Amino acid sequence: MLVLEAGATGFSKGKPLKKIGMKAQDTCELFFDNVRVPKANLLGEEGSGFKALMQELAWERLMLAITAIAGAETALQHTIEYTKSREVFGQPVAAYQNTRFKLAEMRGELAIGRVFVDRCIDLVLSGELGIEDAAAAKFWCTELQGRVVDQCLQFFGGNGYMLEYPIARAYIDCRAQRIYGGTNEMMRELIARTL
Repeated sequence: MLVLEAGATGFSKGKPLKKIGMKAQDTCELFFDNVRVPKANLLGEEGSGFKALMQELAWERLMLAITAIAGAETALQHTIEYTKSREVFGQPVAAYQNTRFKLAEMRGELAIGRVFVDRCIDLVLSGELGIEDAAAAKFWCTELQGRVVDQCLQFFGGNGYMLEYPIARAYIDCRAQRIYGGTNEMMRELIARTL
């Protein structure tokens, strides 16, 4: 691994890519054209960069799981507030049994997800977080987030499709969670290899 300063000769950054979500985070292509890097910019030992990156994958995937649970909990809270204030056919949306049951179901699933994430955090602190636990946390929590946010958007009705509502932005932004850090299909493959 090498430390490279932004102004280095031969290094350039492309224009921000146009993504469907997560617009506050710049994503650009990086270009290296005969870049010369001083030996002093070596980070760690020569040839050990890949190993160093691989050692952090479990933690990265757990961070995605933590973010997914927190994002889904936030979406649920917005939805609870919205369904209590939005009236349909003379009563709040939250007064309908289907709404109450769906909100309760999401609350229960998120509690289960949080317990699993907390267990994985304990494993990180003790230096015992394995690849399969991190992969399971990443895929399960990000898929839960997708289901929760989708259901929450449904309770907003047409308003949920408008970007002025935080649920619409959450819907767009959470989709990438199942892709980066390794796709959820790859997480399943990693777990399957340990069986």
